[in-house]
Amino acid sequence: MRRIHLFEFEDQKWFPIFLRNYGTDFLQFLSNKTKMYKPIIPILKKGLKKSGTNQIIDLCSGGGGGLIWLNSELKKDIPDLKIILTDFYPNIPAFKFIKNKAENFEFIEKPIDARNVPNELKGLRTQFLSLHHFKSKDAKLILQNVIDTNSSIAIFEGQERSIPSVLAMLFSPLSVLFTTPFIRPFNIGRIIFTYLIPIVPLFVLWDGIVSSLRTYSVKEMKELVGDLNGTEKYNWEINKVKSGPSVVLYLLGTKKERPNDEDI
Repeated sequence: MRRIHLFEFEDQKWFPIFLRNYGTDFLQFLSNKTKMYKPIIPILKKGLKKSGTNQIIDLCSGGGGGLIWLNSELKKDIPDLKIILTDFYPNIPAFKFIKNKAENFEFIEKPIDARNVPNELKGLRTQFLSLHHFKSKDAKLILQNVIDTNSSIAIFEGQERSIPSVLAMLFSPLSVLFTTPFIRPFNIGRIIFTYLIPIVPLFVLWDGIVSSLRTYSVKEMKELVGDLNGTEKYNWEINKVKSGPSVVLYLLGTKKERPNDEDI
């Protein structure tokens, strides 16, 4: 099916911050508890090694994604790993909660635009479940900024644009209802807007379906990097890996060590 860029509540400036945070908290909890990003650990390690860094600059962090669990796994081989969480709509309560659980996490309170990352933020840039939020023009700006700043990036999407993926999203309200009491930090508002006024399960349902319809395919991600200025200076690894019953699509962009290096 062709890519359809419908609106997501999470993207709207008028959408209440506390509701957006409840949604990103749910995604963070689910991705960590299901260990959905386990298959991409070798990709992250490769990106860090090729970038010559021990620091991850996470863009569009939401509630922290799967980085809490990934952090514990990555530190087995990279004990001095550092992770900086950023977002255009930073979820500060979630960021503080994560930092309290792991001292190697830091966060930035001011909005960070993935299309124009400040030069002082050095490290392997990552994006989890967020590239689909950007139209192709803006997605290219994200990738062009990587090249222009001699940076590197690893992007991961936990869904794909397919009928099974869309159908799986229909069960997301049940997941919200079952997991909400266990999400931390605890917030009474999350309980109210999940069970008494069920806005959270409904907007998670809508945004989940739209996310699948927005997701770039492997072919489309290759097209995104194809005509970037200076793209030939980078190795682009674009593919997907199996993760339980679903897949994780990924893009890894690292600078070539030598001009004549072949793409990965």
